[in-house]
Amino acid sequence: MPQATAPLPAKVKPLDSEKITINLGYVDLGQIDLLVAEGFYSNRTDFIRTAIRNQLTAHGDALRQVVARKMLVLGLQQFSAADLEAVRAAGQTLQIRVLGLATLAADVTPELALATIESITVLGALHASGPVKVALAGRIH
Repeated sequence: MPQATAPLPAKVKPLDSEKITINLGYVDLGQIDLLVAEGFYSNRTDFIRTAIRNQLTAHGDALRQVVARKMLVLGLQQFSAADLEAVRAAGQTLQIRVLGLATLAADVTPELALATIESITVLGALHASGPVKVALAGRIH
């Protein structure tokens, strides 16, 4: 008699982007669709990403100056419970400033977050458990 096997766990792909929604006028959307149909872009998303990257490049100097002035970490910053326990053991607190993605790991409890995080400023996305976000609500800017 064959043995039943447990299903294999689904592969979890780390998120490297955030979904946004925009509203466009019909004429703008039609022009994008025409460029896609003519092969300039592979799809609407390709066009929109290219347009955004071009604008970010055009404002690159201003962005670099603001990042330096506001002392933002550019990219990805992750904090585990062990990281925050080390901060607590040192008798310190964190002022987290990120342009990109800040992640508080699943093992970070609301109590630990409150004891170690003075403030969080994220331009981009903050990933943390619901209870941690609720606990830090007054410290997230």
